[in-house]
Amino acid sequence: MGDNKPSLIFVLGSPGSGKGTQCQKIKQHFGFEALSAGDLLVQERQSGSKDGDLIEHCIVEGKIVPSEITVRLIDNAMKKSSSQKFVVDGYPRNEDNLTGWERLMGSKVNLKFVLFFECPQEVCLNRILKRGENSGRSDDNKTSLVKRFETYKVSTKPIIEHYRKQNLVKTIDGDADPEEVFERVKELFEKEGIS
Repeated sequence: MGDNKPSLIFVLGSPGSGKGTQCQKIKQHFGFEALSAGDLLVQERQSGSKDGDLIEHCIVEGKIVPSEITVRLIDNAMKKSSSQKFVVDGYPRNEDNLTGWERLMGSKVNLKFVLFFECPQEVCLNRILKRGENSGRSDDNKTSLVKRFETYKVSTKPIIEHYRKQNLVKTIDGDADPEEVFERVKELFEKEGIS
């Protein structure tokens, strides 16, 4: 039974550290299905479901959506996919996410490792403000960003430390051109025996 579990890599880092860009490159190069917790929440918000208003409120306030909602969306996306290899961008982001994930999904997947993109806040801030010029995202502005960076420091960094204690964190310097960063990702995947 254990062999039938999908393989999973969590991708974490501060807002603007390059998570989404690198997940797309991993998808193209290694054939992983790339799931973004944020994108799944945006789609759910736009679907007009009962959770939509709550998700909208959380996103605008820079807060984290309750884990049951996000875990359900990730689980559904995995079930719909024909792939057995997933990278999950931006999850788990806090203690509630971690607890919810481990309770609902921990035994259903094979967590390979946590890919952590380390990048200076100033670089991340500039990337997001540039992206915000045409992303259409309601949270790509300076006001939301201040809240998002604070949430990251207070809530997500401890999650990275939790996985680091289990020797599951693989850190990559995200402060470079996306192609250069991806070369580092490829080296890491090779070292980990992922093709």
